[in-house]
Amino acid sequence: MEERIRHAITNVLSELGVPLCDFMVEHPADISHGDYATNVALVIAQALGKKPREVALQAIELLGGKIPHVEKIESAGPGFINFHLNRDFFKEKIAEALTAGETWGSNTAYAGKKVMVEYTDPNPFKELHIGHLVPNALGESLACLFEMSGAEVKRVTFQGDVGMHVAKGIMGLQQMNVAPANITPEILGKAYAHGATAFEENDDEKERIKALNKKIYERTDDEVNALYDEGKKVSIAYFEKAYAILGTKFDHYFFESTTGPIGKELVLANEGTIFEKSEGAIIYRGETRGLHTRVFVNAAGIPTYEAKDLGLVQVKHAWWPFDLSITVTGTEQKEYFKVVACAVGEVLPALAGRVELVPNGMLRLKEGKMSSRTGNVIPALSFIEDVVNGVLLVMSDRSVGNKVSVAHDIAVAAIKYAILRSTSGKDTMFDMKNSISFDGDSGPYLQYTHARAVSVLTKAFEADVTSDTTTAPDSPYTLERLVYQFPDVILRATREREPHYVASYLIEVASMFNAFYAAERIADTNDSYAPYKVALTTVVQRTLLNGLHALGMKAPETM
Repeated sequence: MEERIRHAITNVLSELGVPLCDFMVEHPADISHGDYATNVALVIAQALGKKPREVALQAIELLGGKIPHVEKIESAGPGFINFHLNRDFFKEKIAEALTAGETWGSNTAYAGKKVMVEYTDPNPFKELHIGHLVPNALGESLACLFEMSGAEVKRVTFQGDVGMHVAKGIMGLQQMNVAPANITPEILGKAYAHGATAFEENDDEKERIKALNKKIYERTDDEVNALYDEGKKVSIAYFEKAYAILGTKFDHYFFESTTGPIGKELVLANEGTIFEKSEGAIIYRGETRGLHTRVFVNAAGIPTYEAKDLGLVQVKHAWWPFDLSITVTGTEQKEYFKVVACAVGEVLPALAGRVELVPNGMLRLKEGKMSSRTGNVIPALSFIEDVVNGVLLVMSDRSVGNKVSVAHDIAVAAIKYAILRSTSGKDTMFDMKNSISFDGDSGPYLQYTHARAVSVLTKAFEADVTSDTTTAPDSPYTLERLVYQFPDVILRATREREPHYVASYLIEVASMFNAFYAAERIADTNDSYAPYKVALTTVVQRTLLNGLHALGMKAPETM
């Protein structure tokens, strides 16, 4: 329908003698303002030497009767044009949604494209903390959105298994006299904090850690190798446990120990052209490209994060030739990533423009920003368990089979929704009470509404009221005018890399369905419109189910 409206407007521009221009066609924020709106009159008014409202009225006259399913066109405000769709349009859309079933909301915008999404990226030898839940939620949702938009998607994570943080962790293990067999995730967190503090407060320890870092790279010390190998193994097993709870399954793991040497080779091969020597290090002079200068190989000959990320792009493409590689990481990395992406474009020109950053913010509690250096971190699994316990309290008077399992699904949805309801890159302040509420702006509210829709459909089945779109009320339900927009929302969220569009839309659907549920007897066998109400409820249920999936959340059928 949006394309039909755009085409009709383009024809009007031709009739008015106005060159093609960019104009908006979208769903109004307030559904009472119509089903679509355009700002074209505001855009072209100056070219015509008229007031926008005068242009809007002229355009409405030219558009009249030329767009199928549009029953009314009216001007609004200073020159907006609103389009109202007829009853048949909504009947057809409900029927289409029923036929689409599992694929409802999907599109083909990225059909045939290979999209790699890198996210979470925890570092071995450091504890997985609540900060990692943000890129995990955002990355998983983006992966789901691209799949719903027709792309073939690979989920990957990049882990820093070498570097100063590892050396600090190993030093901590040594100073704490921890044998490889006794390493646990908790001990690794304490060891890293111990080593990081020593590095900053003691110059002798700093030099020892630097020397240890070289040993780790070169694997020249058997005792260090034993601590390293077991520590990495324990870390990855711990991460896997968290991924399973969060509903993430990675297709591949990339490690800095692999990408670092490759990145260094790329830098050395392009030294004197793309990279240059400076005080013993090899740098990428970003100032000449409108960016800032970064070191890619330090004076000790060790590849930096920049070189590791450069190597990562090549390794990624060798493993799976992507059309687009998205990295979800902290918003503070935006300028850094611009430098890496620019270097990629010069070193690997075939991949220029194929790497993209989607920034994520921080997850904050009342304690404020966390620091793994000081050990003032909130472990991710402990935090999730706290939220689960909060959900169990809310559910204490409910009769639900496998209550603990359902509570885990609800807790994860509570956390993910709190993160995804805002624009990517913004910080999240997690409020336990509001986030686990079954009523209001929360993930559990979406899940609860989905469970309610399932219950209604079960009652309809028991009453032998089957879904049918043949007989419908003369005017569409307001709910119909919202629920049909789902495919447009998915497409916009994918194109703009912003799951928050889905989150806010689903809250509207849930709220409107609950109002519909309160006002209508949906499965009344004496109501000739009951089959249509059941059809509409089925579409709502599928919209919530597929929408929750797009956000990386599960949809329990009972709560």
